[in-house]
Amino acid sequence: MFVGDSLSLNQWQSLTCMLHKTVPQAKYTSVRIGGLSTFTFPTFNAKVMFSRNAFLVDIVNTSSGRVLKLDSIEGGKLWKNIDVLIFNTWHWWLHTGRKQPWDFIEVGKVRVQDMDRLVAYEKGLKTWANWVETNVDPTKTKVFFQGVSPDHMSGGEWGQPNGNCVGQTRPVSGSIYPGGPNKAEQVVEKVISRISKPVYLLNVTTLSQLRKDGHPSVYGSGGHRNIDCSHWCLPGVPDTWNRLLYTSFLP
Repeated sequence: MFVGDSLSLNQWQSLTCMLHKTVPQAKYTSVRIGGLSTFTFPTFNAKVMFSRNAFLVDIVNTSSGRVLKLDSIEGGKLWKNIDVLIFNTWHWWLHTGRKQPWDFIEVGKVRVQDMDRLVAYEKGLKTWANWVETNVDPTKTKVFFQGVSPDHMSGGEWGQPNGNCVGQTRPVSGSIYPGGPNKAEQVVEKVISRISKPVYLLNVTTLSQLRKDGHPSVYGSGGHRNIDCSHWCLPGVPDTWNRLLYTSFLP
């Protein structure tokens, strides 16, 4: 089961396509109920699921507005007894204004309108980490964290100050991203390092940072009105993420 935002959806779509290509004659079903999508191969008794949960922690509607509760993770009830869990969250933590999906942030009994997003992100990840510690049996469930998927909205990071992903046809040269490390990636590594149970970081950040040419750009659903430099074309970068996932299962 993939759990996360639309970047998790990106990886889930990639994996279902890769699996279907491997067994093209196999019967399958694809069903979406609410925020849960399930792709099933009945012959192999195999399911690949995607649970949309952009923050992993909860957002609740109250009389005063939408509240992002950094210490609450009721959505985790759906993740129990799954063989493989691949988590992801980051993309929506940065949104502001009308795109921000909450009105308040709450920790314990303290409610604020905003806080440093990296601080909030770390608090939310610690709640997720506690859920893993409490609910995961490593003999039955393998846990992964996708890592931080970068965007390419700021061309200054690779020497094109007025650019973005539009019109890019080649990756960034070399193996080191000139824009430097992603701060959210450092938070993820810090939190995961403190979990006593095994959690495997796919660490997709650097390889994806180099792929400024891999986004839908103006060819996504929004066209020129909504340039997409965050999600990834398929086939494309998420296929590599899934190869990393596959490799992690090899002896």
